[in-house]
Amino acid sequence: MGKPKAEPRLAENEALAYVKYIRTSPRKLNLVAESIRGLSVEAALNTLTFSKKRVAEDVRKAVQSAVANAENNHELDIDRLVVAEATVGRTIVMKRMRPRARGRVGRIEKPFSNLRIVVRELPDEDDLFVPEDGDEVLVADDGDAAEERV
Repeated sequence: MGKPKAEPRLAENEALAYVKYIRTSPRKLNLVAESIRGLSVEAALNTLTFSKKRVAEDVRKAVQSAVANAENNHELDIDRLVVAEATVGRTIVMKRMRPRARGRVGRIEKPFSNLRIVVRELPDEDDLFVPEDGDEVLVADDGDAAEERV
């Protein structure tokens, strides 16, 4: 007797990539992850390639890994993939000490993060939003990463 088989956490048209121990704070990583949520994979990779953030390189590798998983493991069409989820989690924090005046110590915290990328295959290619040169992407002021076509 064993435990019953766990239900799959992903749908048939989804693929996952999970990156552990990225050497940056979750707050900084979430800024980059927020910029690609809801975009097509092509647009997300372009955004990450030309981003000035250091951690964008790690996020780009995670998106490429999710695309490779979708193509090889789930046999999905990579032209119709969209970044459905990009969630950031907090993991270990290294604590270091720095000597300060009068025999005291200053605590330095070096945080690490986890990143979970889920790509989903859309049924029609017309549903994809790929920003072109003439399109302008507006982001809502309430912190949501809602894009609108203008």
